[in-house]
Amino acid sequence: MSSGATTMNYELAGDLKIGQVGIANLRIRTLDVERLGTEMRERVARAPKLFERAAVIIDFGGLPGTPDVQTARALLDALRSAGVIPVALAWGSADNERLAIELGLPLLAKFRAQYESHEAAPAPPPAAAPAPAAPARSEPARAVLAAPGEPGMMVSAPIRSGQQIYAEQRDLTVLSTVGAGAEVIADGSIHIYGALRGRALAGARDNEKARIFCREFHAELVAIAGHYKVMEDIPTDLRGKAVQVWLENGQIHIAALT
Repeated sequence: MSSGATTMNYELAGDLKIGQVGIANLRIRTLDVERLGTEMRERVARAPKLFERAAVIIDFGGLPGTPDVQTARALLDALRSAGVIPVALAWGSADNERLAIELGLPLLAKFRAQYESHEAAPAPPPAAAPAPAAPARSEPARAVLAAPGEPGMMVSAPIRSGQQIYAEQRDLTVLSTVGAGAEVIADGSIHIYGALRGRALAGARDNEKARIFCREFHAELVAIAGHYKVMEDIPTDLRGKAVQVWLENGQIHIAALT
């Protein structure tokens, strides 16, 4: 090669990595487009910091059949008008795959796997389990994952805005505070010995027996097995108190610890 030859640049212009994603899942129970749009608009109005322009997976697995393309497009439009952004369909049947192609949306497998313990569903292709939804932060989110199958995870340092802690297949204990804009997630229960000002999501893999305990309750959101309450739905007399959160008959309950 002559000295004047052009030097090839083999560096990539962009790095593509597969990691955790923060996406909410909308499980369709009744295919009433107007009602679904209204419900979503009300969620966004109650908690705009959490749901406005939030990415949403659409899961038709709760229906007896896959909707037609026209109805599905109407639903996507209604959700966009309500203030959220549908980004994919949950993995399901071959019909669901064809629908996703017609809509120009990808399929995500994790959201089908969540319901397999309760409902018959085809086995999804292998996929990494994403963490629950996390809106934009003032600083880049930093996720800390615990290895599965080990004893409960313990975190002694304060969890600051933009940080995310995930205890996979075990409980999580936080000895300090969970700041506003921070997120703690566990497949088991969550114990917080300081103030909870961010979000706590227990039973992340559909464990309905998981609970959340905290010493000082100011949560932006709490969730058990996907069922959630936001700050606007929490009685004011519980704020700042030591509480426990649990799921019963599909409803989130919060009570002061005595």
